Amino acid sequence: MPRADDRADDRARAAPRASGLGLGVLVAAVVLVSVNLRPGASSIGPVLEEVRVGLGMGAEVAGALTGVPGLVFGLAGALAVGLARKVGISAGIAFGLAVAAAGLLLRVTVDDAPLFLLLTVVGLAGLAVGNVLVPAWIKARGHTVALMTVYGTGLVVGATFATLVTAPVTEAAGSWRAGLGTWGILAAVALPLWGWLALRERRSPAEHRVSGDAPPDGRMIHSPTAVALTVLFGVQSMHAYVQFGWVPQIYRDAGISASHAGALQALLSSVGIAGALVLPTVIDRGRGLRALAVSFGVLLAGGYTGLLLAPATTPWLWALMLGYAGLAFPTSIALITARTRHPSVTAQLSGFVQPVGYALAAIGPFLVGLVHDATGDWTLVLVLLALTAVPLTLAGVRVARATYVDDEL
Repeated sequence: MPRADDRADDRARAAPRASGLGLGVLVAAVVLVSVNLRPGASSIGPVLEEVRVGLGMGAEVAGALTGVPGLVFGLAGALAVGLARKVGISAGIAFGLAVAAAGLLLRVTVDDAPLFLLLTVVGLAGLAVGNVLVPAWIKARGHTVALMTVYGTGLVVGATFATLVTAPVTEAAGSWRAGLGTWGILAAVALPLWGWLALRERRSPAEHRVSGDAPPDGRMIHSPTAVALTVLFGVQSMHAYVQFGWVPQIYRDAGISASHAGALQALLSSVGIAGALVLPTVIDRGRGLRALAVSFGVLLAGGYTGLLLAPATTPWLWALMLGYAGLAFPTSIALITARTRHPSVTAQLSGFVQPVGYALAAIGPFLVGLVHDATGDWTLVLVLLALTAVPLTLAGVRVARATYVDDEL
């Protein structure tokens, strides 16, 4: 079990790395990257119908569009640690942001559905690099709890803002292209600071490498904590992308307007803001995590049951319940740094948990589309989604144990 002096040693090792940059610069960098890592995926759901009509997109391509974020995050994220070893973590993140901005901006200029899908893949691949590398960047910079709080909050704020704003911007501009193009511009805004950080790192490469000094060796598959964290992250990510892609449509099929459905999706996502603000501190203190994991599963099953039985009666309640269950996501993100000592192991763990977890998550939205098309309604879909509360809960209880992945390898 981790001891207080272990944590003190971890912070002491991190402190010299943190001294090169002021906390304000670190916070600004984390804010700029974190708010960009979700809108490329979460902005599609509220205007999916308009995109389908505008591009003449069939149900198969639309299903692929909702499932592709998890798949791309998994496949591209698996390459992120190797990229960082060659160019540095800061440069890797800057490169990812540049690719993301290009893909998200170019996709709104095309009229061909397959090309739109391809450019979406390009944009998401850039975001995948940041998903994997930012936790390791934070671990090596110090101020881990504070910066992970900023990071987790930024992820939720970005996703929430995208679901809340995309449909109204689309309606005001009269085009879904304006609504989606906004997020490519936001990614471009982050480039100057991260480009400067990459140049600074290049001038002093010893300052910040993935492979720090004498990292523990071993395969992540041999760590029970890493495996359980991957299951927790994968199941919750599957729900996140099902919710990004399909929950607004479930609400719309129940007779709710597009803007109202987008607002409900934003409400669902916004619950995570409060959680992201406090969870890194809760995890650092190590109390009440098992009860928290059980509550995630209970509320997840309850939210989908409500969508099944009375989607338009109290839609805000189901959104709040699913939003609370979604706190499993910032929990799993915070645990990537909390369950590791060495920044190199943080990078390895992040490079294992996120790609594998997103690969598991990728099949969820795609299967939802197939099952819905086959059955003609949402009944079977919602029942199956509710049942996944079981593995989510079991994995959450396992990672609640205060162990370090470094020690299990």
